[in-house]
Amino acid sequence: MKALGAVNPHLWRYKKHLLGGLLFVVLSNYFGVLPPRLIGQSIDLIAEQINLLSSPVARMDSVPEWQKFRGELLYFAFLVIGLSVLKGVFMFFMRQTIIVMSRRIEFDQKNELYAHFQKLSRGFYQRNRTGDLMARISEDVGKVRMYTGPGMMYAINMVSLVVVAVGAMLRVNAELTFYVLIPLPVLAWAIFRINKEILLRSTSIQQQLGTLNSAAQEMFSGIRLIRACGLEPLFRRQFDEDLDEFRRRSLRMSRAEALFFPLILLLIGLSTIITVYVGGLQVEKGLISTGNIAEFVIYVNMLTWPVTSLGWVASMVQQAEASQTRINQILKEKPEIDSDAGEQSEIRGEFRLDQVSYWYPGADHPALHHLNLSLKPGETLGVIGRTGAGKSTLVELLLRLVDPSSGTVWVDDRDLKSLHPGHYRSQLGYVPQDVFLFSDTMRNNLLMGNPSATPAELEQVLSDVRLDSWVNRLPDGLDTLLGERGVNVSGGQKQRIAIARVLLKRPNIFILDDCLSALDADTERHILRSIRKATRRCTTLLVSHRISTVAQANQIIVLDEGKLIQHGTHASLSHDEGLYKSLFERQQNEPIPGEGVSQIVL
Repeated sequence: MKALGAVNPHLWRYKKHLLGGLLFVVLSNYFGVLPPRLIGQSIDLIAEQINLLSSPVARMDSVPEWQKFRGELLYFAFLVIGLSVLKGVFMFFMRQTIIVMSRRIEFDQKNELYAHFQKLSRGFYQRNRTGDLMARISEDVGKVRMYTGPGMMYAINMVSLVVVAVGAMLRVNAELTFYVLIPLPVLAWAIFRINKEILLRSTSIQQQLGTLNSAAQEMFSGIRLIRACGLEPLFRRQFDEDLDEFRRRSLRMSRAEALFFPLILLLIGLSTIITVYVGGLQVEKGLISTGNIAEFVIYVNMLTWPVTSLGWVASMVQQAEASQTRINQILKEKPEIDSDAGEQSEIRGEFRLDQVSYWYPGADHPALHHLNLSLKPGETLGVIGRTGAGKSTLVELLLRLVDPSSGTVWVDDRDLKSLHPGHYRSQLGYVPQDVFLFSDTMRNNLLMGNPSATPAELEQVLSDVRLDSWVNRLPDGLDTLLGERGVNVSGGQKQRIAIARVLLKRPNIFILDDCLSALDADTERHILRSIRKATRRCTTLLVSHRISTVAQANQIIVLDEGKLIQHGTHASLSHDEGLYKSLFERQQNEPIPGEGVSQIVL
């Protein structure tokens, strides 16, 4: 129960629901234990009438006596029905308070987890699989909801019913009550012995479920590659192995849980037998009546479900404890960057990097090494370098997705660490190298950059990135669904949609990380002109492996193995000996596409 202490603040938030549910449980059980007493009195009344009829002086034609007998039976019957209705009404209110409370706690927990996921750093997502994280926000939170809802409701119901019912039984006969309750300590001992095993097996199941979800998510994401390479049998075999392991663990859990219910039913049946036998001896001694035996049998059967639910609730609590432990592991993760702290202010777009270095965790050399750089507002910086030179690391530093291992990134003469990350990023327009589109319409994907954009502005940005004619040919135009991650559009179209989204946002700073790689030269030139027009007064960072992309920048830096090895303009760098000139000459002398092939289809 230690891990479930994290749920207590939620319970306190909805204490009115919990206290109301507790009151309704007690009232429901109070009205529930009254009918057995009435039924016992009815049986005694019937037994008394039978004895009168069997006496030699009994008169069968005594109409007033028979009417009185029938009236008393009807009175008891209607009273039992009325009490049962009251019990049902309060039981309804009990579910409307406690179950509603559990749903609200589930809502809060999912929001809390989702908000925390958004704050965690990139390293966290590199260490954890997507499917496992999805299982924690769905399966694990669901297990905790079962604890705060049905589990808590049945536990409260069990305790209150046992107290009320045992109190009613003691009122009738303490000795008979003692004998009837003998099996309960045995039941508690059995539950104690089994619960530890249930906890271990539940934790194992949740871990394997995370593995299973991750495998399915990866398969769905890479289905086109799997089919193209004919890898279906391999992935099917791997998934079957994971699923078979999940089945084995689930069966082990089911075997442990299966011990509860037969054992509980056996002990409840034993209590009934004891009631009839010991009760019969008490009747023979004249200590109790026949109706009292019937009353006790009803009490025992009333306790059947609460005592039976004891095992279910115990199992539920153990599973919730295992799930809450996994949830707590996520909530205890501290983001490298506090997304809720810092100054919120407008930025002009002046950047300065002072001896900035960055080491990835576990790396044997820095991704960036003592980088010094200055960029004035409104200027365009081009970044060129081979794969692994540190270009994307520089972008992550400027986006403040990571903080430098040493050195300082200055923005408008303020340390970037002193600015509020969310407010700062809201003023940036970023197009990543790996473009991400959401499973939504073309219109909504574009409006994520600027939800208040007008239709005229939408048409303009589509024209700027040469998507207008293609959108007009779509069956639903801007309302066409792009599919998951833009599965039904090409790589070049994805890049242009992402660029259009940023152009529509009109941020203070543009950061384009090699986002023109899938475009032909003519489309690239057209889009670059549109970008230069839109960013005339904005600070712009162009990262690319193409010289043509950065040639018009105010200044260009060349990175190699994390170090700045060249700095200047295209005119100066293209004449100086070095990596830039080498790349420039190589790209100028690249063979014409199609040269050396047997056929070209236009």
